[in-house]
Amino acid sequence: MSTYRVVNPATGETEQEYPTATDGELRDALALADDAQRAWATRPAAERADVLRRVADLYEERRDQLAAIITREMGKPVKQALGELRTVVSIYRYYADRGEGFLETEELDVASGGRAVIRKEAVGTLLGIMPWNFPYYQVARFAAPNLMLGNAVLLKHAPQCPESALAMERLFLDAGLPKGAYVNIFATNEQIETLIGDDRIHGVSLTGSERAGAAVAEIAGRNLKKVVLELGGSDPYLILGASNMEQVVKNALIGRMGNAGQACNAAKRIIALDEHYDGFSTAFTDAVRGITVGDPTDPGTFMGPLSSEKAVETLDEQVQDAISKGATVLAGGKRIDRPGAWYEPTVLAGITPDMRAYKEELFGPVALLFKVGSEEEAVDFANDSPYGLSASIQTDDDAQAERVAQRLQTGMVFVGAPSGTAAELPFGGVKRSGFGRELGRFGMEEFANHKLVRLVR
Repeated sequence: MSTYRVVNPATGETEQEYPTATDGELRDALALADDAQRAWATRPAAERADVLRRVADLYEERRDQLAAIITREMGKPVKQALGELRTVVSIYRYYADRGEGFLETEELDVASGGRAVIRKEAVGTLLGIMPWNFPYYQVARFAAPNLMLGNAVLLKHAPQCPESALAMERLFLDAGLPKGAYVNIFATNEQIETLIGDDRIHGVSLTGSERAGAAVAEIAGRNLKKVVLELGGSDPYLILGASNMEQVVKNALIGRMGNAGQACNAAKRIIALDEHYDGFSTAFTDAVRGITVGDPTDPGTFMGPLSSEKAVETLDEQVQDAISKGATVLAGGKRIDRPGAWYEPTVLAGITPDMRAYKEELFGPVALLFKVGSEEEAVDFANDSPYGLSASIQTDDDAQAERVAQRLQTGMVFVGAPSGTAAELPFGGVKRSGFGRELGRFGMEEFANHKLVRLVR
């Protein structure tokens, strides 16, 4: 059986298989990208921007077809799939509109006389290793800024997303990107190690698990290649003030249960001050119990299946471990007995350090509730995690929000809303959540040669 295949998580049935690339095909892909990159980088920035605008247009024109693909591949409800595509369109348009400005030569203030400038130039061909949970968005935030910069992209997508991977490659070609500037590769992990070691690969970006990130970083380090890593998260959702409890609950529901909880920056640990805990717990648990898990092709469905049978097995092991050690089940708590990768929306309380759920990332529709006695305790608890991707603060006190945000050990903090994303906002974390940033101006800084040109007269 091929590594790259579409297994519909709503049914558990294998719908299509795709052959893994041979070593020869990968050598050809790399040679093609290497040649295309040099020509692409010499094109005027305005021309590269025009291609990205056409990419955005095609994503918009093909949104229904593209949305249906990822609903089959990883179970994303079609309404959320269309929402992902709107974000993708905004990212390509953002770099098409702002990219030339980000690439402007920067004049330095030289104390010793003469002139010095910084030019931002492409470094070469990059390797992207992308996950299945947001098949188009994850690629966009890597590919858009780097294609605008003049880098070429070899893209290894998740093995369960071959159809969307091919659809993106076709879209780039149809938009006028030169052949080879973006190449999809159905590679194995062993082949990826060989690619990273090739001198024609100048950097690697991976979004995925902590384990995968550590492996890629180790290989890249041996080969002196720069990496950008966006890894796991166990993001805190801090309830420090709740004059509008209905909105706080709504934010938590979207932040934790959107995409069936399969997001690195989901609100996985909900930490409430004791005066707000009971009211929030009751209302939030009722809201979770009210979620109807259903057909992801139905536009009215909020939650469909998880991405795969393996995802369900891993999540259930973590949940049952917590239950067996004394956790309280407020809602859900088990897989749904039907063909496919289905799991109940779940709320757990009473999580203790001896449980896997206390430190591990739960990648699915499981919310963990914690009660704390003070702002100080909330911050300390939020920081007591190996991860540091993002955090959400719910409070009406702006001074409190600023104070707490400064102390949180995360790459991103959102106040009054669940953690999210936008084309102009840099995305990334600290600690074991990885390093480097994507999106915004910073998305064009990671794989750029900041070339100094010094002129002395």
